[in-house]
Amino acid sequence: MGAFILQNEPYVRLVAFASVFIVMATWESFAPRRKQLVGRSRRWPSNIGVVVLDTAVVRILFPTTAVGLALFAEAKGFGLLNVWPVPFALAVVVSVVILDFAIYLQHVLFHAVPALWRLHRMHHADLDFDLTTGARFHPIEIILSMLIKLAVIGAIGAPALAVLIFEVLLNATAMFNHSNVHLPSRIDRVLRWFVVTPDMHRVHHSVVVRETNSNFGFNLPWWDRLFGTYRLAPEAGHEQMTIGVNEIRDQAEQRLDRMLTQPFRKGDSVYALGRRERAE
Repeated sequence: MGAFILQNEPYVRLVAFASVFIVMATWESFAPRRKQLVGRSRRWPSNIGVVVLDTAVVRILFPTTAVGLALFAEAKGFGLLNVWPVPFALAVVVSVVILDFAIYLQHVLFHAVPALWRLHRMHHADLDFDLTTGARFHPIEIILSMLIKLAVIGAIGAPALAVLIFEVLLNATAMFNHSNVHLPSRIDRVLRWFVVTPDMHRVHHSVVVRETNSNFGFNLPWWDRLFGTYRLAPEAGHEQMTIGVNEIRDQAEQRLDRMLTQPFRKGDSVYALGRRERAE
């Protein structure tokens, strides 16, 4: 089972990514939520380019994937769920939830620490908001994120199947909740109790600081409600809200080379949690 998962992981993730990408891109074309300011032709080459770069960096620096580490932990018997065995199905569910919580905490951390915000800011500096924004992360942030994820997987002894499910879910929900798609409000109200919706996460990409420092969840929406970082909607409304970062509005900054050097050129815009106003 473990060998099968490890051997087929790249294909499962690729097929899942491509399938969700095609569905969301088509949905955005036929039922967009907002009119785009810049558009796909000027943004997508750079956003997709950074995905290719991130993938190459991870493959080079981390020959052992997250799934591989999970299999190694199981074989060597380290990690909480390997030391204190629980039913396999429960271990899978618990692992997925813990990993999602770790991503939430990591996201908050990247907003709270100025040096980390400078890296994460590249994700927020997109002037529009669509499915490619969900994969637009600086390579250094991807490396740090991978290290955190590997540490959590090793500590809890997550089953390989749980790690694969989490990876597929994270990629799929990141594209979904960053997509520029229209969902009827009645459906969104129900759906956001179970998964982060585009309208819920779009608030997080507002230029308004108190809105940027809310709705940190990527997959499960419960953490924002539990820890007081949930915000229902942007003050200006979804159609009128401004996406991006106030300090980075030049369209030239959407070029791949400019994106990669942003953390080292642009001054700090410290979105410390102490400045976040509690959501109403």
